Amino acid sequence: MHNKRRKFLKQGATALSSALVLPNLNRFAIITNSPNETVRIGVIGTGDRGQGLMKILNQIQNIELVAICDTLPFRLEAASNIAPKAKTYSDHKALLNQKDLDAVIISTPLSTHAAIATDAIDADVHIYCEKTMVKGDLDTLKLYDKLKRDHNKIFQTGHQYHSSRLYAHIVEMIQGGEIGVISAVEAQWNRNGNWRRPVPDPKFERQINWRMYREYSYGLTAELSSHQIDFCNWFTAAHPDKVAGFGDVSYWKDGRETYDNTHLIYTYPNGIKASFTCLTSNAKDDYQIKVLGDKGTIIIDYQNAWKFPEGKYEKVIGDVDGVSGATASWTEGKGIPIEYGHTEPTRQALEDFRSAIVKNKMPLSNFKSGAKTAFAVEMGIKAMDTQQVVQWDSKYTI
Repeated sequence: MHNKRRKFLKQGATALSSALVLPNLNRFAIITNSPNETVRIGVIGTGDRGQGLMKILNQIQNIELVAICDTLPFRLEAASNIAPKAKTYSDHKALLNQKDLDAVIISTPLSTHAAIATDAIDADVHIYCEKTMVKGDLDTLKLYDKLKRDHNKIFQTGHQYHSSRLYAHIVEMIQGGEIGVISAVEAQWNRNGNWRRPVPDPKFERQINWRMYREYSYGLTAELSSHQIDFCNWFTAAHPDKVAGFGDVSYWKDGRETYDNTHLIYTYPNGIKASFTCLTSNAKDDYQIKVLGDKGTIIIDYQNAWKFPEGKYEKVIGDVDGVSGATASWTEGKGIPIEYGHTEPTRQALEDFRSAIVKNKMPLSNFKSGAKTAFAVEMGIKAMDTQQVVQWDSKYTI
């Protein structure tokens, strides 16, 4: 057994008393480069997202779901129905002591990501950390230092669209100049609903609806817009220079602390302005990214995309209010579907995680891309909170 993992197991032995069941004593398996190697995964956090990931993991060959963990017993019970053979825990440190564990997925509230990822590094396992990767710039930098110093395994960030082969194809199109010089991006993720989960008992309100409370979450910007910010960082191969924006709780007056509508504008190098809007009171057009260039526009939804070539101005000489001059009519380009076969993004992300482990290869959505997006999210929150322009900090360059 790897010395580092042996040390973690010894240090964490006392945590086993908090486990709902004790892990077995199978030896820790070393990952090889064999494409048929089974990867044994534990899921920490079995809420809606965690259970959704578990259902997909069950469909992927050579992945075995061996452990699950949640602090809410009814969530853990529901997750056990999805993975009846997985060992169950109420403490993530106890799960990390399971000796046949190769990797973990962290799908817990945002505020817990950094601490759980740190423990997973000490346990010497591969890590898939849901988006946004870390809450706050200082904790992001701290985790980065820990990774550089102590982790030689795979770290993947759960921005699933970064794993989408369709999105990757579109990035190549944009970077290849197919729609010309980019001037702007208009992105939205709008819903018409209060974004709340049902609570069986009021005492569980903050644990279940953690997205509503600043202690745990950065709300819409971290949970939704972060995916689209990540895409902008990706195709520009850059980070935003500065951001301005506004957000408040103006519709759902229900005690929430995170904004129920957000409007942000980031500036990128070469003059690109990117706007990100999230509403919870109007769902028109739902999820959309519109990339505008001087030769055309690309519009992307969850799994489809279209290219709209720019039309041409047709100058017409005519008499306008008695004065001879030129008027113009606009011939609008027609949208062309971007045909590119691809797997559903979340499934692709999980398949990529296994592949990265087996091949010992950095995933597309890695720590650096995740950190860049986490920094941008932090900037956006500060901009909305202070109603001031917030600059990219030089310490964010990693």
